[in-house]
Amino acid sequence: MQLEDRLGLLQTAEKIASREAKVVVIGLGYVGLPLCIEFANAGFNVTGIDVNSTKVESLNRGQSYILDVKEADLKSCFEKKKFKVVENYNPLKEADVIIICVPTPLNKTREPDVSCIIAVGEQIARYIRKGQVVILESTTYPGTTEEVILPMLKQKGGKVGEDFCLAFSPERIDPGNRHFSTATIPKIVGGVTPQCTEFAKKVYESIVEKVVLVSSSRVAEMAKLLENTFRAVNIALVNELALMCAKLNINVWEVIDAAATKPFGFMPFYPGPGLGGHCLPIDPIYLAWKAKLHGFESRFIELASQVNAYMPNYVVERVMAGLNEKGKPMKGSKLLVLGVTYKKNVNDTRESPALDIIEMLKERGAIVKFNDPYIASLDSIQWTALTPATLRAQDAVLLLTDHGDFDYDAIIRDAALIIDTRNIFKNHHSSNNVIRI
Repeated sequence: MQLEDRLGLLQTAEKIASREAKVVVIGLGYVGLPLCIEFANAGFNVTGIDVNSTKVESLNRGQSYILDVKEADLKSCFEKKKFKVVENYNPLKEADVIIICVPTPLNKTREPDVSCIIAVGEQIARYIRKGQVVILESTTYPGTTEEVILPMLKQKGGKVGEDFCLAFSPERIDPGNRHFSTATIPKIVGGVTPQCTEFAKKVYESIVEKVVLVSSSRVAEMAKLLENTFRAVNIALVNELALMCAKLNINVWEVIDAAATKPFGFMPFYPGPGLGGHCLPIDPIYLAWKAKLHGFESRFIELASQVNAYMPNYVVERVMAGLNEKGKPMKGSKLLVLGVTYKKNVNDTRESPALDIIEMLKERGAIVKFNDPYIASLDSIQWTALTPATLRAQDAVLLLTDHGDFDYDAIIRDAALIIDTRNIFKNHHSSNNVIRI
């Protein structure tokens, strides 16, 4: 290794320590944008890159589309000239640290779609130079960092761990969580080499309270998938228990509350209308797909996905049963859906089970409207104000997302029939207008 090569990474380490390193974050969604703000607040010069012109224009106007990023914080970073946003990849030329936070959805055949990672990797490879630290945060299958990103960078970047560093550090953001943020959630870091791990550690120690080191990028990738597969499988278990309890005429919510009084050996999970969001419905499938490539069939994961995917159908069945008890057919019934985001108090509808439920209700002839304090419009369905008159005009109200902004006292008072998928009305046992899943 030549002296000038060694100086590349040594100089980067010094820049990180003195907050003089230039940080580029690619992908300004719910992960990338908060990350930019944390680095900017720590004193780094940060450039955010996103190919979505609408996002870039919004940010440059000082408008945040991420609820966890306050506009005051955004404007402060701009005013201090610590943060700028662009649509092109030119800033990669001068970057010392490059962090990838792009989407990793499923394709039409429900297989991993890492096309965004590949596209970004190709751009980084164009500009790669000695001394750069590249970190992938996008959730993906084990091996992506070494098998997809590394070959592209090695062609021009030299030797990993000596000329440049490459690592994986999974995002662990929980949108809408007021107790844990980017800075307070422990950061897992796994490099392609031990040197890569150490450099990624230096990067994140600048902005987070705790960095957890693992032996490789594959371990870090797998840890992220374990976290979300654990949740998805346990939610599937309790969803199946909910279906079972309905057959046995037992209140599943009371069962869970009773079991949760045990001070050890039990962790409560709760049923719902289905899985949604950027992680839980997708990450286990990434893991199952990778396992299948190696001749291993992950039957447990596949079964959990099937159970969770069935829940929107079950909600529709409960709506039909509730209407039948009132002597009303589904066709022509007026239904109001409350909450269409995948979880409460966020403005994200990705993979939301509410969207599937709405389509199934419409296919069966129902007249469906919705109200959500975080979503102003949806395709092919009308937003309506949540008023006493609106509630009384409905044949049934479906509570799919339990936003804190809803007036639940008004809902229980004015709605003729409520399908409660979140156990919000658990204290209204005597009410004859509430059906729980």
